[in-house]
Amino acid sequence: MAEEQTITGSVAQAGRADKVLAEASGLSRARVQALIAEGRAAVAGSALASPSARLAAGSAFVIALPPPAPLAAIAQDIPLVVVHEDADLIVVDKPAGFVVHPAAGNADGTLVNALLHHCRGRLSGIGGVARPGIVHRIDKDTSGLLVVAKSDAAHEGLARQFADHSIARTYLAVTAGHPRPAAGTITARLGRSDRDRKKMAVLADDAARGKHAVTHYRTLEALASAALVECRLETGRTHQVRVHLAHIGHPLLGDPVYRRTPAALKPVLARLGFARQALHAASLGFVHPVTGEPLLFEAPLPADMRELIDETSRSNR
Repeated sequence: MAEEQTITGSVAQAGRADKVLAEASGLSRARVQALIAEGRAAVAGSALASPSARLAAGSAFVIALPPPAPLAAIAQDIPLVVVHEDADLIVVDKPAGFVVHPAAGNADGTLVNALLHHCRGRLSGIGGVARPGIVHRIDKDTSGLLVVAKSDAAHEGLARQFADHSIARTYLAVTAGHPRPAAGTITARLGRSDRDRKKMAVLADDAARGKHAVTHYRTLEALASAALVECRLETGRTHQVRVHLAHIGHPLLGDPVYRRTPAALKPVLARLGFARQALHAASLGFVHPVTGEPLLFEAPLPADMRELIDETSRSNR
């Protein structure tokens, strides 16, 4: 049985309790806030009531750390394509069909299970026992790049970058038809569909619900009744690329939810056995949340999408 540990010390300067205690203890600010809420942080012998309490410089503190709780997700030896890894984060190229974290219907066999084995359990705990290290997600049947936090500091720093939309994300998609104009910007609010709560939909501009969403796109190659399109996300909403492209009349080929496959391409998809949305997270750029180094990663198109592009390209000759 793991034992409870304590951290003692004094704060270097006056300020908010969560901020100065994080600096003095080496814990993340989110972790300190959680410990204060659990009554595990005390200053001058009295439990802190709020993370926003003001502490004086030199205040003596004690933080009681609970024994680490076992993760709900189990470690499983599942192969990973690791693009980059350091002490604070890991970037992987996720194949299509791979669920990111355990949930109803997918208790194991997920990316999180694979990461727990690969990282030997060393993932940020901020995401909870089912989603350790998870800062963002891509759909099960979307392939491509995903960054996962191994430390709390990395988790907090990456979360801030995702929140302020400073993460650079580019997707490659194969659409039905040729977008007109060939390049442009789609600005349309996204929220849950009134007709089907499992789907996302474009909402009225003046809607009180939903979220602002912006996708910049450009056509890279015109194919037979289809196109290879690059999408750069200004925001990152659930199903954003899929819904935005469907909204302008060019849904992704193979998309089981937002599809409208041209009749001419149905035999191609059937012959290839292509049964997922043709979407790949091709590049991911961000500032390393601990070192401050600018990073940019790229992942080549997977074989199934290359084959789809080749087939539709040949049909266009």
